[in-house]
Amino acid sequence: MASRQEHCKDCLNQLGDEFGYVHDYLDELFVKLGPKHRSVRHHLEGIEEIRQKWGDEAGKAAEIHIRKDWYGKLPNRRQAEMWSIFGVDSDDKGTEVIEELKWFE
Repeated sequence: MASRQEHCKDCLNQLGDEFGYVHDYLDELFVKLGPKHRSVRHHLEGIEEIRQKWGDEAGKAAEIHIRKDWYGKLPNRRQAEMWSIFGVDSDDKGTEVIEELKWFE
């Protein structure tokens, strides 16, 4: 899982701003849920929620963050929930689990 600093650096390089508040919002439930926090906002619907709250650039920052955390993928809410249940959160097996779950989609 990427750190806040990594997410901010990615956005600064790609968008010219760190968008720290977007990363804070996406990850605020990590304290309560651990890696499963991704099922709450790390998906297409979460990007749209951020876009409506803070605008298009913030939505782009959310997409960059989410793709980094999901190994380049951009799931919908259902996929994010399933990936969290099946342990895609683990960096050492994330892409492998996503591939195995393609049958479920």
